[in-house]
Amino acid sequence: MSEKSYMVPNPPTPNKAVTFNPDVCIGCNRCVEVCPTDVMMPNPEKKKQPIVVYPEECWYCGGCVEECPRPGAITMLHPTQQRISMNWKRKDTGELYRLGMNNPPPPNLRPPSGE
Repeated sequence: MSEKSYMVPNPPTPNKAVTFNPDVCIGCNRCVEVCPTDVMMPNPEKKKQPIVVYPEECWYCGGCVEECPRPGAITMLHPTQQRISMNWKRKDTGELYRLGMNNPPPPNLRPPSGE
């Protein structure tokens, strides 16, 4: 086949599945390889962050964030409906609590797996 083919992103949508920090991302493309829905493609420029081509296809599985060797290089942006917080914080004391719980479990401060 002698014809070139091009990947063209969908028109802009309100979806924005992930963002990259260009100061941290090294362009290793592990996130591209692990994505089950092919949301991203490798950047043609070496050592640049991947290009998000189909954000509306994202399953928000977090595999890309977990596979990334550079913490903070990629951030998952969950839709508003999925951003439900179970913890509340008292303004005066800074104490975390959950509605209906006298002694809530402490917040999870462990780093993600793979670190």
